Amino acid sequence: MAELTRKTVGIASDVEFGGNVTVVEPVNLYGCEIGSDVFIGPFVEIQKSVSIGSGTRIQSHSFISEFVDIGSDCFIGHGVMFINDLFASGGPARGDKSKWKSTRIGDRVSIGSNATILPVAICDDVVVGAGSVVTRDISQPGIYAGNPCRKLRNLP
Repeated sequence: MAELTRKTVGIASDVEFGGNVTVVEPVNLYGCEIGSDVFIGPFVEIQKSVSIGSGTRIQSHSFISEFVDIGSDCFIGHGVMFINDLFASGGPARGDKSKWKSTRIGDRVSIGSNATILPVAICDDVVVGAGSVVTRDISQPGIYAGNPCRKLRNLP
């Protein structure tokens, strides 16, 4: 008979929470820091070495991989995927964290549903359209969309 490895989902004891946080279970949170006044919807996974700034909302079915920092007052739409492994050697790093990259999201950034965010830096005051694939740093405020994501216009 094959051996079964069972892992549970939930909120690990090593998660640091600020005040007034709302978490809608089921979720999988471990080794992360969650600021004050944050909302986390159901079916979200936030891995270790992640920090979420105060006032941020993370909608359902989003995945935030290790080494992601999200600023304050951000909105992460449904099904947003953060990636930390670029498959630089032609396949997954398979736990070799030295090959993983980090992502930094500024303050007041809104990321639309089903966007994919590769390891990049996004400055403050950016809107990323739904379904976009962010492959490069975004260093100027504005509205961005597409695959690959590009600037459409300035914010009003």
